[in-house]
Amino acid sequence: MPSQAGIPLLQIDAFAAEPFTGNPAAVCLPATEPPAGWMQQVAAEMNLSETAFAWRSGNGFGLRWFTPVAEVDLCGHATLATAHALWETDRLAKGEPARFTTRSGELTASQAGEAIQLDFPAEPAEACPVDGLAGALGSEIIWCGKNRMDFMVQLPSAEAVRRCAPDFPRLAKLETRGVIVTAGADDDRTDFISRFFCPAHGIDEDPVTGSAHCCLAPFWAERLGRDTLVGFQASKRGGFVRCTLAGDRVLLGGRAVTIFSGMMSAPPPGT
Repeated sequence: MPSQAGIPLLQIDAFAAEPFTGNPAAVCLPATEPPAGWMQQVAAEMNLSETAFAWRSGNGFGLRWFTPVAEVDLCGHATLATAHALWETDRLAKGEPARFTTRSGELTASQAGEAIQLDFPAEPAEACPVDGLAGALGSEIIWCGKNRMDFMVQLPSAEAVRRCAPDFPRLAKLETRGVIVTAGADDDRTDFISRFFCPAHGIDEDPVTGSAHCCLAPFWAERLGRDTLVGFQASKRGGFVRCTLAGDRVLLGGRAVTIFSGMMSAPPPGT
């Protein structure tokens, strides 16, 4: 809860079992919903791929996510980080599910041993023309699809995913949030590999993207013939995401580590 000392602000590595891995997110915990302009300023100041804002609302919490330049409709790693922050700051009792009202509907997070499990909507991609994506990605494309947020393209191999070197200015001109590239795994620890590029929102490459796995899980479940999968996002930091397809929902599992916590001394205007 805010006090004279300020508003709680944490930085948390999500989809990470140890510090400085996975995807870092800032989590701000005001007492009530702040103005959107102020939230955007805080996200720009934090300069991470996403900053989450959560406040008490009804029987759960309101939740919004901002990149340094824009608000987004769905963010997995910052939701996982927010749930972790709520339990760590005793805003939720250990074992009590976190329930969020968001622009993507009702989302929940629950503790599963040392991991956190997110219950998100499945976001399958529908096949679409490749158009200029092959040139922008610098790679052959096996399959191309699109959902309400992103393009998703299958590349010929896991090595092609690792080597992918996009033309970011060209990708930034696409009328989507970003582009997911994926291929089947080439090791026995995982089922598929992916990367996520989002230059239009100020993020050339996101380290580990929970919401992208809402698209990846139904895609690979259909092709591999099973509903429980492990994906590896092959960014520089890298991270593993456990996925279970459950009808029109995707359960995403991962751990989180707090890097720092403190109090923010620049409150919203008028407070």
